[in-house]
Amino acid sequence: MAFPQSHTTTADEEMVELGRHDRVERLQWVLNTPRPPGLSQELIGTAVSWRKKVPFLNMQSGLKHGLFSMLKATFPILCWSQNYKAKQFKHDLLAGLTLASLCIPQSIGYATLAKLDPQYGLYTSVVPPLIYAVMGTSREIAIGPVAVVSLLLSSMVQKLQDPMADPVAYTKLVLTVTFFAGTFQAAFGLFRSGFLVDFLSRAAIVGFMAGAAIVIGLQQLKGLLGITHFTNKTDVISVLKALWSSFHHPWNPYNFILGCSFLIFILITRFLGKKNRKLFWLPAIAPLVSVVLATLIVFLTKADEHGVKIVKHIKGGLNPSSVHQLQFNGPHVGEVAKTGLIVAIIALTEAIAVGRSFAAVKGYHLDGNKEMVSMGFMNIIGSFTSCYVATGSFSRTAVNFSAGCETMISNVVMAITVFISLELFTKLLYYTPVTILASIILSALPGLIDVNEAYNIWKVDKLDFLACIGAFLGVLFATVEIGLLVAVTISFAKIILVSIRPGTETLGRLPGSDMFGDVNQYPMAVKTPGVLIMRLKSALLCFANANFVRQRIMKWVIEEEKDCKLGNAEKTIQIVILDISNLMDIDTSGIASMDELQKNLDSNGIKLAIANPRWQVIDKLKLANFVPKIGGRVFLSIGEAMASFSI
Repeated sequence: MAFPQSHTTTADEEMVELGRHDRVERLQWVLNTPRPPGLSQELIGTAVSWRKKVPFLNMQSGLKHGLFSMLKATFPILCWSQNYKAKQFKHDLLAGLTLASLCIPQSIGYATLAKLDPQYGLYTSVVPPLIYAVMGTSREIAIGPVAVVSLLLSSMVQKLQDPMADPVAYTKLVLTVTFFAGTFQAAFGLFRSGFLVDFLSRAAIVGFMAGAAIVIGLQQLKGLLGITHFTNKTDVISVLKALWSSFHHPWNPYNFILGCSFLIFILITRFLGKKNRKLFWLPAIAPLVSVVLATLIVFLTKADEHGVKIVKHIKGGLNPSSVHQLQFNGPHVGEVAKTGLIVAIIALTEAIAVGRSFAAVKGYHLDGNKEMVSMGFMNIIGSFTSCYVATGSFSRTAVNFSAGCETMISNVVMAITVFISLELFTKLLYYTPVTILASIILSALPGLIDVNEAYNIWKVDKLDFLACIGAFLGVLFATVEIGLLVAVTISFAKIILVSIRPGTETLGRLPGSDMFGDVNQYPMAVKTPGVLIMRLKSALLCFANANFVRQRIMKWVIEEEKDCKLGNAEKTIQIVILDISNLMDIDTSGIASMDELQKNLDSNGIKLAIANPRWQVIDKLKLANFVPKIGGRVFLSIGEAMASFSI
């Protein structure tokens, strides 16, 4: 019986030796990786990818073919128009006409919100939608003036020029802001810098939009109540003071009665449209019907002679050229450029959010960089044709989608309809009451306040909610710029906090498996006596967090040692296995902290091993000669490390 036992022992030893040989070979996989690409290689790779993405630069396909490919990439209409069918035009025609019925009264209202003459809102609904239809990639988005951008322009530009004192100079500054906004937007897209828009987090946008909606609503009380003297400030305290003081002066109740009546009418139609989707057209045409009826009422009753304020003259005709009105040499050019940057980011954020949400419903991809380029060029050209900043409107896009639009032709139909209105019907709007424009703007504001989303942010992430409430309160009680600044500051503070204080977790083996998990997340995970397995929860180990991580690991080691002594454990900590699978990069400060950690552990008779290092990390550790200092204890996985120590 001795022979079979000896044979079995020999076989087991061979299996162990084979396993050890495999581990040594796999260790060489980790240590003998090729050099990762350096900075120069990455720059060359970026240039090559640019060459591939711009067909005109790829001369292998021929100059003629490359030029046509470049045109199709720049103007997507050349791609989808080849397969455009009459049935699609029928849907786009209906959607475009429905869109125009909502767009005309809203555009006039938003122009007054921006403290511009009413025709500028209509101009902005003609040229930008046509440019976007040629260059844009979203099929559903409706282009034109929006409430938040209008408020942003009026609140920032009026600090440079009083629109009441010199409306012409104010208009010139707004058009110049539009030019700068378009330039920044196009630059973001051309240089693939869309990440700049992401500095405004979803939480910040929710808070900003809600605060802006309340400020806009309070501002519209001037038109709704027919108040003559009102504050130009946007904070809620100033607006409420102005409102309170206006009640001590004579005011005409007819404005309030007329405005509230049609506000209730518009809200009822919106409720009916939500309840029955077949009536989607009802809330879409309600603002236009309200304008027509209110204008007729004022004209027939001569209410303007009894204190009802009216729009009066609206200049008609095709968009006039405004190239000569752009101010690049004035004393405010720096402030105007700064305003253009802020407006560009807000307009892009809203447009891309709207476009992506509807693209997801239709199941196609929206190219963010192409969207930025198209938005930029439409605003640059818009600034040359008396338009102010245009972007995607959520309310009008929802109407466009519900009306069954198929392509961007619905924007073209809308633009042509608005142009016809400018040519033929502006004189009929002379008696349009200002209060009805205020009602139309007020009716659109509930869609900007998303209470459910704010509650979800509160449930999921308290720091995100802090950014949300910071933007909300900043806009409400200070200014629009301060609200944005507070939100961005809190968002950056969150990033910095996570970066400089990354978490570490103690791991244990999950029963019945070779996997390891956080012992706090998985209470059933089993710790191995004499071994402390830790995972670093950070993508970067750098000067900002290296010392914190080292101190955190040493603290865990000391605590585990105390627990072992108190529990009379057979083994104290002999090995620390550091899982750095989450670590994407490390700098010289991070390497120095690892070196110091190794020395601290070694002085206490504890070995350090690292598991699953990433390409950039292991390359830098080898260059710094750190691997020999830990005795070459670098492994593909935690399991490999455990097996190496025969644990």
